[in-house]
Amino acid sequence: MFNFTFKNRILLLLVVLIGFATACKKKDDDAAPAPAETGYRTTKIDYTTLTSSTSYQATFKQGNDTTVDRDQGRARLRMFRAFATYVGSSISGNVDLDSTKMSNMFANKSNPFTGGYANLNGLDISIKEATAVSSANQAEVHAFLEYAFGQMARISKLRTQAAVEGTAGKHSTGNYLLDEAGIEWAQIIQKTLIGAYHLDYIGNVLLNTGLNADNKTLVAGENYTALEHNWDEAYGFFTFNDIYNGGVTDALGAKNSLEAYLGSYAWEYNKADYGKLHVAFLKGRAAIHNNDKAEMRAQATIIRNILEKAIGGAAYGYMNKSINAPHAFGEGLGFIYATRFAKLTGADAAFSEELSDDLFVTDETTFYDITADDYTTVKGKLATKFNLQ
Repeated sequence: MFNFTFKNRILLLLVVLIGFATACKKKDDDAAPAPAETGYRTTKIDYTTLTSSTSYQATFKQGNDTTVDRDQGRARLRMFRAFATYVGSSISGNVDLDSTKMSNMFANKSNPFTGGYANLNGLDISIKEATAVSSANQAEVHAFLEYAFGQMARISKLRTQAAVEGTAGKHSTGNYLLDEAGIEWAQIIQKTLIGAYHLDYIGNVLLNTGLNADNKTLVAGENYTALEHNWDEAYGFFTFNDIYNGGVTDALGAKNSLEAYLGSYAWEYNKADYGKLHVAFLKGRAAIHNNDKAEMRAQATIIRNILEKAIGGAAYGYMNKSINAPHAFGEGLGFIYATRFAKLTGADAAFSEELSDDLFVTDETTFYDITADDYTTVKGKLATKFNLQ
């Protein structure tokens, strides 16, 4: 039995009191709030003032000076345009394409850009270094594109032939080239890059991991923080325009807005949501100015979801047009490859390859062998994954 004397009781009471005091002190210490994180800006922007017709450049200022610099994003978009123009120039220019030149344009080495794009040669950025950055298999994506460059160069030399099953050449109904299996490699390249370069770098890099950048100090010699610049680069890469789609939200106005690549397909294949994009870009940038990280991330998620659904919608739409239409098929197949970068949606390389396997049932299957049922299977999986109506 325990020897519970008066002395023991006093000692026990002291132990209890000391423990209680220590526990109270620890609880008080734990309850002390951490200092609020502060950003560089001291003014606040009212989110309710931002609309679909608000200027991006003019909204974000320190005094009378803008804090916006979209030059790097726009340079990335110009690289895309220059590269895509060259890839599609065989018939329009009646020239043989060079796979080495395509590789050099991809990597921005050996001064590959000419004419109005020559000033891109001196930049320390490239399409390649920003392609499939978020992918664990980046090298495989790059290798696939290099293979596609070789195919494009090869069939450009066969442009005087008529493309029919088993023969590469120019298709009879349009100015585009097909290989022997009916594949239009120019479209595979461009649409793959809309996913691997345009969507992946904007959505999975700049508006995802890029949101962890510093927002407390200015970049040396500049009037913006690293976080502000990441968001500006994303917007500049998304659109050449100060106001995406010129502020219009109707289909005809959007079609006439001269958007390019991902910016174009966003309105064409996500008509329900594309009108929200400009305000989301504005609010996200305003949230960075306000050092409101929760709002910034919420707007980034809105943008990423809208763009990913557009990619899925484009794949579905072109598959719907592909029977006996190799040009539509080439676009759709490129977008199927691009779906692997729709990461918020839950698509990945396995999903993309499953759709490709549904179309090319054997190693010998060509475009000319694909059936209506095959397209139906693929469209069903796209509709389910991307919640398409």
